Amino acid sequence: MEYPGVDRRKHRVYVTRNTEYHLCDGVCVAVRDRRTGRFVPAHVAVSLKMEGGVRLFANGGVIPRIDRPAVGDAIWFATSADASRQIVTSRIEAIERPPRDVVASYGSS
Repeated sequence: MEYPGVDRRKHRVYVTRNTEYHLCDGVCVAVRDRRTGRFVPAHVAVSLKMEGGVRLFANGGVIPRIDRPAVGDAIWFATSADASRQIVTSRIEAIERPPRDVVASYGSS
C-alpha cells in the first residue's frame, strides 16, 4: 500500500547500471561506483542539481521531463552557474532510500 500523503523524504538514491547517485533535496551529494562499492568524491555530478529526467526510447528518441525522473529515464544534472557543467546519466534501474549510516557518511567520504 502506497502512502497517500506528501513525500517528505530528503534523501534518494538513483541507481543506474554502473553508478548510484545520492541526492539530498534534488542535489547530488555523493556518487558511488556499483562495481567497487566506493564513493567517487571527484565525480562531475557531485554538487549538481537534478534538473529533471530524460525519457529514452528504443528508436533513439528522447523527450526531456522537468519532473522527477522515473525508472527507465535518465537523470539530467546541471548547474545554473556554469552551463557547461551538465550531464545525463544512463537509465535509472531503481530509486531507493539510502540507509541512515550511508547518509551520515556523505561528508566523510
